[in-house]
Amino acid sequence: TPAAPAAGPQVCVAPRRRGHHLRRVVTERALVPLLVLFGGGAPMPAVGAPSTAELQRVEQETIGLFERNTPSVVFIDTYIEQRDAVTMNVMEVPAGTGSGFVWDDDGHVVTNYHVIRNAIEAKVTLVDAKTGKKVARRAELRGIDPDKDIAVLTVGTSASSPAPPGEEDNKQQRQEEAARFRPIDVGTSAELKVGASVFAIGNPFGLDHTLTQGVVSGLGREMRSPTGRPITNVIQTDAAINPGNSGGPLLDSRGKLVGMNAAIYSPSGASSGVSFAIPVDTLKTVVESLIAVGRVSRPVLGVSFLESGQARALGIQNGVLVLQAPADGPAAVAGMRGTSRSPDGSLQLGDVIVAVDGTTVNTEADMFKALDAKKPGDKVDVLVARGKRVNVDGSASSQDDVVTVQVPLAVTLGAADDLRVPPPMAGSTLTRK
Repeated sequence: TPAAPAAGPQVCVAPRRRGHHLRRVVTERALVPLLVLFGGGAPMPAVGAPSTAELQRVEQETIGLFERNTPSVVFIDTYIEQRDAVTMNVMEVPAGTGSGFVWDDDGHVVTNYHVIRNAIEAKVTLVDAKTGKKVARRAELRGIDPDKDIAVLTVGTSASSPAPPGEEDNKQQRQEEAARFRPIDVGTSAELKVGASVFAIGNPFGLDHTLTQGVVSGLGREMRSPTGRPITNVIQTDAAINPGNSGGPLLDSRGKLVGMNAAIYSPSGASSGVSFAIPVDTLKTVVESLIAVGRVSRPVLGVSFLESGQARALGIQNGVLVLQAPADGPAAVAGMRGTSRSPDGSLQLGDVIVAVDGTTVNTEADMFKALDAKKPGDKVDVLVARGKRVNVDGSASSQDDVVTVQVPLAVTLGAADDLRVPPPMAGSTLTRK
């Protein structure tokens, strides 16, 4: 009777066959020239592996990029008013943090509108370019563009800007003030390619001057602004962006600004590798206007409309239903009609915008995108669908039926700052007069 197998791992040994030893010897002798050829069995060097010197060079470039741009990146603290539940006193309490960057020598700081949206005050902490020390300053609002999620703050006055009355002789002091700011190096987003390296500097979770690295994951994306209007040509990146990074710069491998970090796609609220940045080419146009006049003039048709989701309940599957076209507005002058009620109380739907300059309009987002490339005063061709009452034989002599006809209209775009929200940072009610 065979013995019971021992407990533990079992080793399977193949039975020895005639000729097995000879085949093994021949095989080993045949391998000798190959071992000699490849260095006697020494490990082969990995093809294309970077050397230590090469790795150090890449690391030094990244370190240099961070050190050059750190003085340009600021930390933003926002404050709101809150009433104490016990004493009923109104107090200023911290609301949140965000990021931003210095735009010019005049101390203009660019950030996201949603960073300061509900704030009554904001404090900006920046690195003094002369001393290298951190300095905290109270910020003032220069202008906002909620439709592009952009805000410009002011934290100082330099020698290049007009002197306040009575301070014309403080030129040297103003020059010293300007030297404390390190404006960011502005690049272009038009030359970006998918796969290009990008770097984000910001203050995630309140951790100031944090550097993350990634690549451009996609171009031409679209996201919604705080007002619901679409922001187009958005940059997608996998660089880690978290709460607190909003408003911070997105840099290319040369250290030039290519975008402003604005949003992430994440069910948890933390970085999921899908982040979005407003392209710098969009940023430049808006920021320059905000600095110059404090607002952005946007081209408008001069109509109010029903959102596409609600319009579907009325049977309108495509296009934008016009609710009102004020008599002195550009659309009304061109002949556009709004929604109204007939003498018997029934609802008469207004014109439905179905195309702008040849671009099909299915929703209000399509209409906004078609107008984004325009300027106030430009003429656009607007195609509207309009209901017309006719009789069964197609004549207009009686009102037996309603058919839809397409009517082309030439509209000269009007101008509006489109500020539908109260400006933030108006100051505390305790000190405001």
